[in-house]
Amino acid sequence: MPHRLRNTCKYLVENVAVGGESGEYPDESAAGNGNDGSIVDYRLTNPRPGPTVTSMLVGARLRRLRETRGISRAAAGAVIGVSQAKLGRLELGRTAIDLDDLTKLLTLYEVDGFELQTLLALAGQGDTPAWWQAYREVVPPWFEAYLNLEPLAIRIRSYDVDYIPGLLQTPDYARAVIRHGHPDADDRAIECRVRMRLHRQQILHRSTPPQVWVVIDETALRAGFGGRETMRAQLRHLIEIAISRRHVTVQVLPFTRGGHSAAGEPLALLRLPEPTLPDVVYLERLTGAEYPARRSDVLHYQQLLDHLVVQAHSPPVSIDMLRDAYEHL
Repeated sequence: MPHRLRNTCKYLVENVAVGGESGEYPDESAAGNGNDGSIVDYRLTNPRPGPTVTSMLVGARLRRLRETRGISRAAAGAVIGVSQAKLGRLELGRTAIDLDDLTKLLTLYEVDGFELQTLLALAGQGDTPAWWQAYREVVPPWFEAYLNLEPLAIRIRSYDVDYIPGLLQTPDYARAVIRHGHPDADDRAIECRVRMRLHRQQILHRSTPPQVWVVIDETALRAGFGGRETMRAQLRHLIEIAISRRHVTVQVLPFTRGGHSAAGEPLALLRLPEPTLPDVVYLERLTGAEYPARRSDVLHYQQLLDHLVVQAHSPPVSIDMLRDAYEHL
């Protein structure tokens, strides 16, 4: 991961309060919900909608800076020539803020140095492109939002059916899975996708890595992508991660506990550092993805993952099951 982005993530974790672990939904007025209950919409038909999560992160930080400095909304609005209502929309991320106004507010709040650079970068005003631009030829529009958000997440929870989660894949297993999903792609495109997937895994090695909690369907352990040796190496890697990395929790959902409501549907939840933002739901489909954003949808998928965690084997039993799968390949 580029040095600047790594520092950005570290800054966010240290300077923006972390949401609770209870699974309760943030206050609607703080999150800026509309009357229809939607919060942030990253739907497939509009991969770059507003407001974006990054604009909401910047807005929330601006609000916190203003309140910490004891500056009223009216006074701050006067500096950039907007009403209190307009400033409120900026702080909620509903309205994009331009470079001049952002710079004026940061000057008013006596922000400089790394914090200044970080907020400019998050607002899309910095000179550092998104990390995945190096792989843009293989990044579909519907995946861009996820790639932007994953490095910012402080907790990543997922349920995977057919494959080992991408963050925990070995290069050979990733190559086999990608080739299975893109049978017509040439070797160069396959290797580009493999490199991008391995790049994503760098977040696990940060000084402040996200908490990663994965539930893997037993189907993924028995699929055998890449052949016996590739699959054995993947299972061995998964066992090592589950044992050695405290921030990674692995559970296996056995065949005997099938028939659950998430059957056949992989999903991920990203929790961001700003407590006024809800978890981001990511549902990957065969040819696209959905990002359900309604309050009821987010709560549904939070509860669904909670239910899967209860249904799955405990982490110690899951490690035993991984060992058994490894030994019997």
